[in-house]
Amino acid sequence: MYLVAILAILIALIVLATTKLKLHPFLALLAAAFIGGFMYQVPLLDIVKHITTGFGGIMGSIGIVIVLGTIIGVILEKTGAAITMADSIIKLLGNRFPTLTMSVIGYLVSIPVFCDSGYVILNSLKEAIAKRMNVSLIAMSVALATGLYATHTFVPPTPGPIAAAGNLGLGDNLGLVILVGLVVAAVTALAGLFWANIFLKKDIELEAPVVATGPNQELMKTREEYGVLPSATQAFTPIFLPIILICIGSVVAFPSKPFGEGTFANILLFLGHPVVALLAGMISAMFLLKGSGKRQQFHDYVAEGLTSAAPILLITGAGGAFGAILKVTPLGDYIGTTLSAMGIGLFMPFIVSAALKTAQGSTTVALVTTSALVAPMLGQLGLDSEMGRVLTVMAIGAGGMTVSHANDSFFWVVTQFSRMRVSTAYYAQTVATLIQGVVGMITIWLLSLVLL
Repeated sequence: MYLVAILAILIALIVLATTKLKLHPFLALLAAAFIGGFMYQVPLLDIVKHITTGFGGIMGSIGIVIVLGTIIGVILEKTGAAITMADSIIKLLGNRFPTLTMSVIGYLVSIPVFCDSGYVILNSLKEAIAKRMNVSLIAMSVALATGLYATHTFVPPTPGPIAAAGNLGLGDNLGLVILVGLVVAAVTALAGLFWANIFLKKDIELEAPVVATGPNQELMKTREEYGVLPSATQAFTPIFLPIILICIGSVVAFPSKPFGEGTFANILLFLGHPVVALLAGMISAMFLLKGSGKRQQFHDYVAEGLTSAAPILLITGAGGAFGAILKVTPLGDYIGTTLSAMGIGLFMPFIVSAALKTAQGSTTVALVTTSALVAPMLGQLGLDSEMGRVLTVMAIGAGGMTVSHANDSFFWVVTQFSRMRVSTAYYAQTVATLIQGVVGMITIWLLSLVLL
């Protein structure tokens, strides 16, 4: 029992450090790793070794992937490709189902672009469609926000799911994570859409129009400021090319060896490795650059991507260090045996991730911390198979979206740019994320009955 008590103390310390003390999650996780080593009585000379090995191991398996995915997202954001993707979806779906259109736009755009940035980029488009079709701005805002949130939480190359997959030993098999993530994300997006449609006919008073200031002002570009927008093919290629290559690589790696074991299969495996696939996606994104000074543009976007990726890399590495300490303790055996007897299986990572998300606000921190914590227990929980690990990533993701409220930056982005009152946002946006998380977890549990 004392093993669980120590774990509870460590989780409480992480939450307290990141919320009340405003300590960066990197330092909070690193401190938890050291404190955990002392409390679990890991030999003193081994504590630093396990921490550095855990940090380096996760960086080696997933660090470059996070950086490349972030750079692709920055290029798509800055070149107007996200606007082109939105326009293409509107042309495809037409004007009959405005909230569905916004949900699908969010679902696709947030695969490479952070949901916060995606919402800001698409805000003016959402407002224009709502006005043109005379539908509730609240409904359109929730539909867009929940569509963005779905793939942001479940589908690589978004950093959170990538980091969780890396912690759980799936760094070289992201294809399966992507395929399952797309399905689970679609169900949660539909759940968010259902909640958004409740507000279609409601007349809810809004705040005064928001004035963009500070770092968000640059993101509030009009179509004219983007100049000539890229074509649909150019805009979608940096997203779908790496996903297709990764999925092909996963198929080639199936135990049945559908492509054999010759040179052709090896080439496909090489191209399907997440690092190579995302490098191909980044190269295709370079064709989105326009005008003079393309080299400088590319340099600036890469620099911005590196700046955005750095905190995620540090948090992910610290999560790996924390997980490495937990792996060398008897905690995994004890909790695994106890939870197996209770029969809660996949619900354990969901509950821990949801508790962390609700307490400290960051989905990425919840995914990284929970995946590091759960990794040593997979065998005892009966989740040590390839599909078991994938579904564990999904369960952690479902918890990581439950719930978005005042300590989450995305909550404030949605609230301010949608001109919602805070009380309205709690009812519309926070409840929507609660529904998404619960529906997502039920979907994952149903999948586990079939796939495990």
